[in-house]
Parts: sequence; structure tokens; C-alpha cells
Amino acid sequence: MRRVVSVAGLAALFVAGALLAGVATAQTDTTTLTETTTTAETTTEPGTTVVTTETLHTTTTRRVFVTTTPTSTESSSSSTPAWVWVLVAALAAAALILAGVLLARRGGSRPAAAAGVPVDERRRRLDNAVGSWAVQGWAIESQTGDSAVLRRGNDLMLVSVDDAGHVGTRPLPNQ
Repeated sequence: MRRVVSVAGLAALFVAGALLAGVATAQTDTTTLTETTTTAETTTEPGTTVVTTETLHTTTTRRVFVTTTPTSTESSSSSTPAWVWVLVAALAAAALILAGVLLARRGGSRPAAAAGVPVDERRRRLDNAVGSWAVQGWAIESQTGDSAVLRRGNDLMLVSVDDAGHVGTRPLPNQ
């Protein structure tokens, strides 16, 4: 279950970075169109001159999203702002740190010296393993600090604990 959550978190981080990079490369172009109409009307009646002037202003603003793609004369690095590359590098660093934390939590990156289990703990684990085999009808033939030989009829079994504390069993040849 932890692995599923880890992979889902990494995938979510990747998708967020891709979406952010896509938004960062989109440019906004705003176009403002101003239209002025002037109408002049002259009416002449006997002895009177009337001039009527009407001016109409209309402003239209339109926002157009344009995604830029480099042409053959442009290089792609010149069209991407530097802050986008910094953001991509930060996301990559975060992904590497997350992977390191997950591996350390799983125990895959611990050095061998740090993985050693104290002698008392190894002895307790051996005693527990021998006890579980004894319940199944095996008897102790000999025992040392980190291993025991068990017998059931003509069958022999070696139970041992390594330095990391892992319990292992293997059958021994009959004597």
C-alpha cells in the first residue's frame, strides 16, 4: 500500500510540474480596438445655418491566449524564460528528495554497519524461531548463540539468525 501511495505522489508531482510548465509557456496578448465615428450634418434654412456634430467612441478589448512554438530560425532555449527552468529544476530536486526519503524509509539505502542487530536481540529472535519449530514437533539437537540444529525423526533442520537479524531455516542432510 505504501508503494502505491508513493507512486501516486510522484505521479501527482510530475503532473503538477507539467501543468505549471504549460501555463508558464503560454503568453497573453491583449488587443484594444478603438473606433471613432464622426457625423456632421449641416442644415440650411432661409436665414439660418445649423451645424450638428455627433461623435461616437467604441472601445473593444479582447484577450487572446497564444501558445508560442519556436520557428526554424529561433532556438527553443531563447523562448523559454529563465524562471521556468529554475522552477523545473526545483521540481526535479523535490522529486529526487522524495525518492531518497522513500528509499530510506524502506531501508534500502542503509549501510551494512548500521543494519546490525545487537546480540541479545538476535538471541531472542532465534529462541522465538526455535520455539515455533518445537511446537510443530521438532527437538533441539544443538544450539549456539546464533544458530540451532533441530531434529524430528531422521530429519535435521538448521535455524540461524544473521547479523541483520533475519531468521533463516534450511534442511540439513541426514547423518
